[in-house]
Amino acid sequence: MADHLARKSHAFRSLVRENLRLVLAAAAAFVFIWLLEELGKGELTKLDSGTYLLFVQTLRQPWLTPYMESISELAQPVVLLVMLLAVEAFAPGRRPGVCAAVNLVCAVALNVLLKQLVQRPRPEGFRLIAETGYSFPSGHSMVAMAFYGLLAWMVWHYERDRFVRWLCVIGFGLVIVLIGISRIYLGVHYASDVLAGFCVSLIWLALYTKLVVPLLMDDECDADE
Repeated sequence: MADHLARKSHAFRSLVRENLRLVLAAAAAFVFIWLLEELGKGELTKLDSGTYLLFVQTLRQPWLTPYMESISELAQPVVLLVMLLAVEAFAPGRRPGVCAAVNLVCAVALNVLLKQLVQRPRPEGFRLIAETGYSFPSGHSMVAMAFYGLLAWMVWHYERDRFVRWLCVIGFGLVIVLIGISRIYLGVHYASDVLAGFCVSLIWLALYTKLVVPLLMDDECDADE
C-alpha cells in the first residue's frame, strides 16, 4: 500500500514538473478571474484596505520612500531600454534582445487594453508620486513580471551553472515582488491591481515562452530545465 502511494505521489510530481507552465498559467488565470469578479461586485475592499494598512500606514517612512521610488523606476522605459541593450549584448541565443523587446511591447499593449476594458480609477488621497490613467491591472507590475520574468526564464533555460541559475532567478523574483510592493507603498495602485498584473503576465509568459520564444531563440545551448 505504501509503495503504491509512493508511486502515485512520484507520478503526480513528475506530471506537475512536466506541465509546470500550464499549472502556473491555470492558477494565475483562476486568481485573475476571481479578482475581476470581486472587483465587479465591489468586494475587494478587505484585500486592498488590509494592504493599505500594512504598506501605507505602517511601513511608510520618510527614509524608505526614496528607496521605493527607485525600485519602482526599475520598470520605467529608460531602465528597460538599458536592460534590453544588455540582453542583446550578453545573453545567449540567436535573438535575445528581439525576443525580450517583443515580449515587453506585447505586455504593455495588453496592459493598455485591459485598463481600457476595466477602467478602474486609481487610489485617491495617499499618493506620493503623480500618475495618470486607470489602475487595474498595474502596468508596472505587468511589465516587471513579463520582462524580468522572461530574463529569469532565459537564465534558467540557458545557464549551466546551477548556483548562478538559482541566484539570478531569486534575484529577478525579488525585483518583481519589490516593484509590485513599491506601487502599493507609493499609493498609486491597490494590492488587487498589482496581483492582477502579476497574474496576467504569468499567463502571457506561459504562452510566450511556449509559442514565440522557440522562434526567436536558438535552442542549441539549452540547459536542463
